[in-house]
Formats: sequence, structure tokens, C-alpha cells
Amino acid sequence: MAHTSPLSSVRIIGGKWRRRRLYFPVLPGLRPTHDRIRETVFNWLIPYLEGASCLDLFAGSGALGFEALSRGAKQVTLVDNTPQLVQALKKNAASLNASPIEIVQAQCPTHVPPLQFSPFDIVFLDPPFHQGLVLPAIQWLQQQAYLVDLALVYVETEQGADPPLPSHWQCLRAQKTASLTYSLWQSQTSKN
Repeated sequence: MAHTSPLSSVRIIGGKWRRRRLYFPVLPGLRPTHDRIRETVFNWLIPYLEGASCLDLFAGSGALGFEALSRGAKQVTLVDNTPQLVQALKKNAASLNASPIEIVQAQCPTHVPPLQFSPFDIVFLDPPFHQGLVLPAIQWLQQQAYLVDLALVYVETEQGADPPLPSHWQCLRAQKTASLTYSLWQSQTSKN
């Protein structure tokens, strides 16, 4: 008999799928962005979401990507390397009749195939903690030309990590909790 992981869920906070639940397996190291933080982040993003192309690079539960699509993003790409999570993302997308959405199983950021909805206006980077993945992910995004000029990049890291982001990027918003730091950056494709 196959063993299945117990399920957990998060709710979509706003938009056309408000109050709908996203279900995903309980796995070590998976920490969906808390409702309160997600609400703050999407309040920051209100002026930018409508019609945006979004990338949720370490998608996990998919909460950030599905929330963006619910609130008016034109299209969303979700990338995660865990087969059980990718399967859950696909089930949630089908349940919501989410479209257009691209779901990719790949090791972030080193083995991601070309993404059809690129370049991206908004990118969500909430990688597993204590693995130093933010800076390599940003470098990969720039090398692949996956960011439009002045793209917005949401970064969530463990408290005290503070990865060195490109010096020509501008921090628009930043907040901290007892365990993590989250911030919104505006990228530039080149130094001015």
C-alpha cells in the first residue's frame, strides 16, 4: 500500500478565489507564507498585479502564485522540485480552473527549463531556509533575462540571512518578524 503524506492547507486571501483552500502534503522544511504576511505583500503589490506575468520560483504550496492569479495577474509560472508538491500544485490548479498557469518540476534555480511566460513583471523568491538560494536565484533570473526592467522581486528569508542583492536594485518595502525577513525589491536590468 502506498504511503501518502498528511495534507495541510492555506486559504487564498483575496480576488476571485477568495477563501478557497489550497491543499498540499506536509513535508519537512515546507513553510507556506503566513496569511498575515501574504496580505501585507499583496497590499504592496496592488498597483502592479493587474495584467502582470508572475513567477513563483520556489512555489511549495503555491500560495503566492495562486494568490497573484486570483488577484488579477495575467499569467503565473510555478516552479518546484518536489514531485509531491508539483502534483498538489496541478490538482489545485485544476480545482480552481486556474489559467493561464505553467507548472514546472525542476531544481531551482540550476536546472529550470525555458519558461513560456517569461520575462516576468513580478517574481516571488521564498526558498528553503538555510540553503543560501536567494543570490543564486537572482543571478539565474538575470542571466536568463527573465526579469523585465523594473520588475518587482519579493524575497523571504530567515531572520539574519540578508543576502547581498544587486547594488543597483532598490528596496521598496521591508519588514521583519521574529523568525523571518520579507522585502520587495525593484530590479533594474543594468546599472544606471
